[in-house]
Amino acid sequence: MPLRLETEILTLKTRHPFVIARGSQPEYRTVWVRLVDDDGVEGWGEAASTRYYGETADSALAALRMYGEQLPGDPLDLERTEAAWKAQLGGNASARAALSAALHDLAGKRLGVPVYRLWGLDASAAPRSTFTIGLGTAEQMRSKVREAAEYPILKIKLGTDRDVELLEAIRSETDRELRVDANCGWSVKQAIAMLPVLEEFKVTVLEQPLVPNDIEGLGLIRQRASIPLIADESCLTAADIGRLAGKVDGINIKLAKCGSLREAIRMIAAARALNMMVMVGCMIESSIGITAAAHFTPLVDIVDLDGAALLAEDPFNGASIAGGQVRLPEGPGLGLTRR
Repeated sequence: MPLRLETEILTLKTRHPFVIARGSQPEYRTVWVRLVDDDGVEGWGEAASTRYYGETADSALAALRMYGEQLPGDPLDLERTEAAWKAQLGGNASARAALSAALHDLAGKRLGVPVYRLWGLDASAAPRSTFTIGLGTAEQMRSKVREAAEYPILKIKLGTDRDVELLEAIRSETDRELRVDANCGWSVKQAIAMLPVLEEFKVTVLEQPLVPNDIEGLGLIRQRASIPLIADESCLTAADIGRLAGKVDGINIKLAKCGSLREAIRMIAAARALNMMVMVGCMIESSIGITAAAHFTPLVDIVDLDGAALLAEDPFNGASIAGGQVRLPEGPGLGLTRR
């Protein structure tokens, strides 16, 4: 018998206003997806939609209603099912990612193993995760750094006309490893001028300094950079990776951009074939979405899965980044439980 699809809106709030170069919002609406089999076993996923990529929670719900007309009879029929969803209705990556996570969760539960074991991975090989310090005043960012004392690697949001001041403030507070994400906030000229500043403040990674379509500009920055340059908004799916080769050092995979766990695995394979680094990131989302992405962290170089750790209250238990180390649940499927 076909599976049954259930959906529910989750309203999530961060502990602090989460501000990046493109702005901020007070709360985040995601969609909790459940695929239920005849025995009542549920597979869970989460659609962390964002307007930047053309989705909202409401558009995700509408897309899910359409995808729900084409549910598999066998949850182990993963590849064909995901391909059928994409062919049925393109785009809507976060909605498809939620279904993909739910299907993998259900498959793992049917087989009695965690999802990472379906791929033959070693959970202990997962790298440490960064913890993000969103934009604010210098004192606000110093305060956030103090609150994040348990995390050994910090990702600093920049892309303002106060970037040097903010880096100075943060460095006055900590000597921990710093990585920078400008979220498309710089021009080529600004980014090149910032490179010696980043070196002075011992920044170890630079993520997406330019608008997504300026691939040539990324290449100019990479020629001058002494630290890895990672493409995020410029890289949605595996189809984008070839044009980025030689222009950046690595790519950032997010399930809400690429549309499925299987596409994420394809992206890792494509990047490795081109000798590129691989990062996995997230949106502001609960532990459902974070845990789905965490299951392939043993395959990547850089992890930024702090979306649930930034929340005032997370309604689920799953993968953890306590102390900065990614820890995967041992339960079957994604290993999630509700608080």
